[in-house]
Amino acid sequence: MAGGIGSRFWPMSTQKFPKQFQDILGTGRTMIQQTYDRIQKAVSAENIYVITNQEYVELTHQQLPDIPFQNIVGEPVMKNTAACNIYMINKIADVNKDANVIVLPADHLILKESAFIEKVNLAFDFASKNEVLITLGITPTRPDTGYGYIQFAEKNGEDFYKVKTFTEKPSLEIAKSFLETGDFLWNAGIFVWNVNAIHKAFEKYLPEMTQEFVACEYNSDQEKVCIETIYPKVEKISIDNGILERAQNVYVIPSDLGWSDLGTWTSVYENSEKNDNNNSLDSKSVLTYNAKNNIVRLKKGKAAIIDGLEDYIIVDTDKALLICPRKNDQMIKDYVLDLKNFKKGDKYM
Repeated sequence: MAGGIGSRFWPMSTQKFPKQFQDILGTGRTMIQQTYDRIQKAVSAENIYVITNQEYVELTHQQLPDIPFQNIVGEPVMKNTAACNIYMINKIADVNKDANVIVLPADHLILKESAFIEKVNLAFDFASKNEVLITLGITPTRPDTGYGYIQFAEKNGEDFYKVKTFTEKPSLEIAKSFLETGDFLWNAGIFVWNVNAIHKAFEKYLPEMTQEFVACEYNSDQEKVCIETIYPKVEKISIDNGILERAQNVYVIPSDLGWSDLGTWTSVYENSEKNDNNNSLDSKSVLTYNAKNNIVRLKKGKAAIIDGLEDYIIVDTDKALLICPRKNDQMIKDYVLDLKNFKKGDKYM
């Protein structure tokens, strides 16, 4: 899934070039390329599909040339994650009616890739033998209010737990209580299921949406026209709210993956290399004085001098400059909305 705009990473992430197509961590590979590199260790390139915005189909093809072009699909409008899942499930089932599928966000960080592949193969095996919906759950390391939480109940074998509840982005006090109980995991938004199991869940919990997508002839010349016709009509709802929070056959695999959803500049700071003053710098042309705990991202070819700042985000691009405290990184979305109200404000987006 690669259709988001990533406005929390403005000004690096823009409408024309969102974060999944950026080298946010300075590794030499973009987020979507890293996701591809990771999953192709378990799934061959011809079986990897990308769903993104229509605007980003060509950009996706440029960054992932090994994926067949017909496997890169553009949504005509953004409809959250339920619509893109039923669309791709139908498209994949048309090729293989018994396929097992993993659903991955294109912009997550996973440091322990061998552990990830081990969990993926475990989930594929479980999904192929049981009518279940599987999610990977991350053992929480702090009471983070920016993540969803999964509460698990009884164990089903050595590696799988039945899911009891989902909670989306709780308050700090509730998040703290979750950690104290010990039966909560972070929801990584990584799912594994057989196409038949997830299709039955859609038929039961989102029947109107399911019916809309049944009408299309997938992997044909008519597919694009059909999708453009039905997409504006379908409900805008997440796969979590629409299916997983309601289904009774959801299981979670606790996973230690070195995972982060890289949802904010602070999360990038936490996962990037730092110098002796704990500054994360992407350029050797940055001089710091009495400055620490900052993240600095500059356009190539520029130099910067940072004096006296602590715990700040500094991001400079061709069109915009962001300087704000790291503690305010959740407000960047609001900054962007305010900036749009400027005369010709869209040109900065």
